[in-house]
Amino acid sequence: MKYLPLLWAQLFRKKTRTILTILSVIVAFLLLGLLEAVQIAFESGADSADAKRLLTIARYSIIEPLPMSYAARIEHVPGVVAVAYADWFGARYQNESNAFPVFAVDPTRYLDMYPEFDVAPAQREAFGKTRTGAVAGRRLAERYGWKVGQKLPIASEIHTRTDGSLDWEFDLVGIIDAEDPAVRGNTDMVLINVAYFDEARQFGRGKTGWYIVRVADADQARTTAAEIDRMFMNSPDETKTQPEKEFAIGFAKQIGDMGALVTRILLAVFFTILILTGNTMAQAIRERIPELAILKTVGFSDRTVTALVLGHLRRSLSAALRRPDDVAARGRCRRGAGAGRRAPAGAPGEPAAHRGRSGGTPVSS
Repeated sequence: MKYLPLLWAQLFRKKTRTILTILSVIVAFLLLGLLEAVQIAFESGADSADAKRLLTIARYSIIEPLPMSYAARIEHVPGVVAVAYADWFGARYQNESNAFPVFAVDPTRYLDMYPEFDVAPAQREAFGKTRTGAVAGRRLAERYGWKVGQKLPIASEIHTRTDGSLDWEFDLVGIIDAEDPAVRGNTDMVLINVAYFDEARQFGRGKTGWYIVRVADADQARTTAAEIDRMFMNSPDETKTQPEKEFAIGFAKQIGDMGALVTRILLAVFFTILILTGNTMAQAIRERIPELAILKTVGFSDRTVTALVLGHLRRSLSAALRRPDDVAARGRCRRGAGAGRRAPAGAPGEPAAHRGRSGGTPVSS
């Protein structure tokens, strides 16, 4: 403690250098927190996946439709307890910037498949009975000011009506919500009744986008998936079935391996800080050679002088890390909130944080 005033004096000997070094470390840890939040967003769909749910899509591409008649055949596969299906509608509300996912579904089948979605019983019944019915996520409804009972005009990006128009109109009969914050983000969508949609569209009648299959035993999920694909092998519409979590991860990785990307960016950032910090340390020590010589002359031992130099460096590092530690912690705390974002399906966490601490030892003089 008797050397503390000397250490503080050395720390602020070059205020500009000290401030710039601290800011560089703050920026690095801010980047760490933001990139963790991005990766969590990409992985959120996988985190909320149910081990007992399978996704069945066309063998070669998810954009290829499958016959709706497959539902009855899949239901007879041993181990299958429920089947639902959905088709991508794609939507814009009022203008191009208001885009959100819309799925054409069988109301009863789909909502039974996702018990984590909360829909009031009366609204759920209305959704099943109203051919032009639609239900929307609560956050989506609040964003656009939608109210139950109103008309919902949306434009499809893909499907045309029988008159060739892309403009559709539905009746908003219910709101989807979820108690779990991790699931609530997956409700940012609109579900429409497939009965009306399939009848009113110009092309693709009798087809759907993919199947969601619930199995009785999660341990037998892969066996059941293989049996489903075997049943449709060599047919005009072959299938590919996989666990929901695996599908979600694969869908997110179509954009890129976010984990590897985040890790490489952080390695580059912290390696650069390590080099800059090492250069700063060397420059600071070179500037103090005369002062260190005076300390030696007045009787300071080699060990004491070395301890003072290292103590100054440690003090500088502590000052730099005090703020960024809070920033990085907030980035990691976004896991709960970020997990709610919908991905059809997506943190470096402690290793990255550890690399930041060991790789960047900022100093200033």
